[in-house]
Parts: sequence; C-alpha cells; structure tokens
Amino acid sequence: MQPIIRITDMKIAIPTMGDKGLEETVAGHFGRCPTYTMLDENGDIIEIIKNISSHMGGTGLPPELLQQNGVNILLCRGIGPSAIDLCTRLNIDTYVDSNTTVKTLYNNWKSNALSKASLDDSCEEHRR
Repeated sequence: MQPIIRITDMKIAIPTMGDKGLEETVAGHFGRCPTYTMLDENGDIIEIIKNISSHMGGTGLPPELLQQNGVNILLCRGIGPSAIDLCTRLNIDTYVDSNTTVKTLYNNWKSNALSKASLDDSCEEHRR
C-alpha cells in the first residue's frame, strides 16, 4: 500500500511593508511592496520574501515572482489591470480588500467575505 502524501493545497501571498508577520501592514500596491508575506491555508506564516521583481530593481514581473514561489492565492489592497490579467493567466486567484493588516485581510478571505478580483477592482490610476 502506497503512503498518502499530502501536498499543501494553497499558498497565499500578501504584499507587505516589512517582516512583522501577521501584524504587518499590507502594502497599498501589489507590485511596489518591499516584501510578500506567504501563508498557508490555515493562516500560518510559511515565509516572508523580498520583492525582487523588476518593479523593485530586479527582474521579472511580480506575478511571475509569486508563481516561482508556488503561490496560487493573492490577497492585496491595490493592483493594476495588467497584473490581474497576468495573475489569472498564471492561475493565481486574486482578491482585493481595503484592510491594512495581514491578519485582518487573511481572516476576511478565510470567512468568504471577499470575491475574486476583476478588472473593475484594479487601481484607478492604472486604468487610464
């Protein structure tokens, strides 16, 4: 009989201003944040990574960085329409909310208070 191997179903990323974990402030914009706080489906911190995308002087786009890190859920406050589109193409479900801490944003998502982001949810300044 083969042993049952559990693969984590989801990895959640939240763009953040630093490394304070669940109490950290959620960044106002997805692509221009200093860090991404990664959670599992139970809200436990997996890791905190630096944003090394092209928006912060590195290479690659922020959704690509998340995909490379195994993310399949993105919770954020602000995001442009191109990023929503790329996340969709990379199979990263995106949710937008106005909450300002990792813990509160995660709890709203976990309680099904958020719906998937659409282009109507994108940042106003990026729709021009």
